[in-house]
Order: sequence, then structure tokens, then C-alpha cells
Amino acid sequence: MLRAMGLRICDSDAIVHKLLGRGGGAVKAISAEFDNVVRDGAVDRAALGQAVFSDPEALKRLEAILHPMVLTAQANFLKAAALNNAPIVVLDVPLLFEVGTDKRCDAVIVVTAPRFIQEQRVLRRPGMTPERLRATLARQMPDAEKRRRADFVVHTGLGKWHSYGRLREIVMQMRGRRGTKWPPVGPSSWGGYARSRS
Repeated sequence: MLRAMGLRICDSDAIVHKLLGRGGGAVKAISAEFDNVVRDGAVDRAALGQAVFSDPEALKRLEAILHPMVLTAQANFLKAAALNNAPIVVLDVPLLFEVGTDKRCDAVIVVTAPRFIQEQRVLRRPGMTPERLRATLARQMPDAEKRRRADFVVHTGLGKWHSYGRLREIVMQMRGRRGTKWPPVGPSSWGGYARSRS
């Protein structure tokens, strides 16, 4: 929806998918760290999930590989947006507060829905089980705390038109405000400033 409004979006999930895909930047490092998770030049996400699902140390090793690469991709996105004088940019980061990306943003939008709707949506994803969902939620900040920290909250359980209307209001507000982190004031400030959504 934000892209349809003309905003530049840096999608962290899409970055990770590319890093894990055939010839992706993380494939070699992950292959060296985890046995039998690379097939035909790409990381088998299901096999990798099994390798780190119940092993916090393995998950930390995976994050140590992926997080710096994601940060570099975000920095490249922001440099390009700055060169194109983008008035507003969006970092779409699922674990925004958990990894501290909120500190690099002028405003945070948290997208939320009632717990039962969240569960229905997540359990429709391939390979997702109630057990994996519980483990994922245990690693995340509670939804109530995210909403408390947010500058804006969008309730997606009320239908797409409601969400779209709320996002339009937020974008209009942000267009009238100059951020302290975006737009950058010079090349030294490139590398991590954006409005964000989690």
C-alpha cells in the first residue's frame, strides 16, 4: 500500500530471500556454518529452519551472518534514495525494535491485528506449525509493547480499506514534517536513516 502511494520501500524479508537464494551473498557463509542446508546453490529455508529452530546458539550464528548483510543492503537503499532526493523512505523490518533499527528512524508504524487473526495468517504460511509460531513469538517483543513504542498504529483486522485510509493519513502527516534523520544532510549521514514500519 505504501509503495502504491509512491514511497520507496526497503523490504528486509525480500533482502533475506535474495541473500539465501541461488548465488545469494549469504549462501557460502551459511554452507560453511551449517551442514546440509544448501542445495543447487541456494539455501533450503526449511532445512535451515530445522537447523536453528530449537538451537538458540545456532540462531545467533545465523543472525551474525545475515544481520550485517541486511544492514549493508539497507544502507545501499538509503544512499540511492538520498541521491534521488526521496522525501520519505520506508524500512520494512519485522524485528524492528528487537534489532534496534527504530533508533535510525524518524517515526515508526506498527501494523497489528487481534491475536487470533495474526495466528490464522501466520499458520497459512508454508511450513509453519503452531509449535514454530509459539517459538517465533517467544523471540519477539509482545505486540502490546510494540504498539506502546510506536508513533503510529495501523489495525489491519478492520479490512484493507481501513488500513489504506490510515496509512494515507500517516503519509500526509509525515509529508508535512521534516525529520531529524531523513532526509540526510550529507554523505556522512547516509547509511541508515528512514521512516519505518514494523
